[in-house]
Amino acid sequence: MFTINTIGFIGCGKMAQAMIAGIIQSSFVPHDSILVSAKTDSTCKLVHNAYKVPYTLENRKVAQFADILILAVKPHLYASVLDEIKLDRKKDAIVVTIAAGIDLEFMYTYLGEEAKIIRSMPNTPSLVGEGMTVFCHSKQVTKEEMKFIKSLFSSFGSVQVMEEKLMDYIPAISGSSPAYVYMLIEAMGDGGVRSGIPRDTAYKLAAQAVLGAAKMVLETGKHPGRLKDEVCTPGGATIEAVAALEEHKFRGTILSAMEACNQKNREMKAK
Repeated sequence: MFTINTIGFIGCGKMAQAMIAGIIQSSFVPHDSILVSAKTDSTCKLVHNAYKVPYTLENRKVAQFADILILAVKPHLYASVLDEIKLDRKKDAIVVTIAAGIDLEFMYTYLGEEAKIIRSMPNTPSLVGEGMTVFCHSKQVTKEEMKFIKSLFSSFGSVQVMEEKLMDYIPAISGSSPAYVYMLIEAMGDGGVRSGIPRDTAYKLAAQAVLGAAKMVLETGKHPGRLKDEVCTPGGATIEAVAALEEHKFRGTILSAMEACNQKNREMKAK
C-alpha cells in the first residue's frame, strides 16, 4: 500500500527554508512529519524557531526518518553526503535533488539504478507560495508516487514535469531568474525615486506591476509580445520606453544572462 508520512531535509539553506515554509503554510504535512539537519546548531535552531520543525545535526538520522529525502546542499557536497547516508536511507525512500548539475546518472553512481530519484529545480518564491518547480524522475518512481511529489511541490507553487535533457537549462529560466526580476524591480524603484516618489512606494508600485504583468501572461494565455503591444499606444510614452529598451539591448542582455547561467551549470556538471 502506498504511504508517505515523513519528509526529511539534509541542508537548511535559503532554498530548503523556502520549501519548508511553503509546506508548513499550506498544511501539507504536520510539523513533526518533517525532520531537518544542518552543519551547525545555530542554523538548525533558526529553522526550528521559524517553522517549529524537529532538527538534528546527524544526516544519517534524517535518512533513516524520511520517506521523501530532500538533499538541499550545494552541488559540491552531494558526493560526501550520499556516501554518508546511502546505507541509512529507507529502502523505498524517494530521494529529491534540488541542486544544479546533479543528474540522475550521478545519483545512480551512489544509490544504484534501482533508487527512486526526483531531480528538481525549485525557486525561492516558494517561500510565499508562488514557487516554480520543474522536475524529472527515475523510471522506478511510480505513477502514484509521482502524483504525491506533484502535490508536494504544488503546496508551494506551480509544477512542471520536464525531460531530463532539458533540466540543465531550467536554472536560467526559473531557478535563477527571480534574481533578474529583483534587479528590474530595484531599477524601476530607483527610477521612481529619481522622479520624487518615496522609495518604499516606488518598490511597491514596481513589484505590483511585475506581479500583474506575470498574471496577465499566465491567465490570459496571450503572447507576451501581444500584451506589450496592448500597452503601447501610437505616439505614446510607453513605445518610447520600449524603444529605449531595444536601443540598449534589453532582450539581448537577458539572453546573455541566461546563457551565462547555462554555461556555469555546464561547468558545475563537468566537475
